[in-house]
Amino acid sequence: MFSHIMVGVNDLERARRFYDALLGALGVPAGSANPQRFFWHTPGGTFVVTIPINGAPATAGNGSTYGFAGTSVEQIDAAHAAGIAAGGVSCEDPPGWRSGDSMYLAYLRDPDGNKICLVHRAAKS
Repeated sequence: MFSHIMVGVNDLERARRFYDALLGALGVPAGSANPQRFFWHTPGGTFVVTIPINGAPATAGNGSTYGFAGTSVEQIDAAHAAGIAAGGVSCEDPPGWRSGDSMYLAYLRDPDGNKICLVHRAAKS
């Protein structure tokens, strides 16, 4: 459904360090750059951080969340820990099972306040 997700940031290098750590823990290769953006490419789509082209400061979307999928609870926990170590802040409830133990979720905010959900869906029996 989606080709890419792009979020605004105020410091490209800080955002690169954060997302290289977080996405790297999910098995995504390091980002590539152009002068105003960093890109992380996967077969499922592209994630991009950018300095706003209108010159105004980037702000986090109130009510906005974007999610990254993981292959296991351990991978989600590792990505959450990597994001916190790279300057993110945990938010919502602690990482854990939700929706009748069908999804393992971990929430955090990046250094610019953008809200991220890391999710692992349990195998259907």
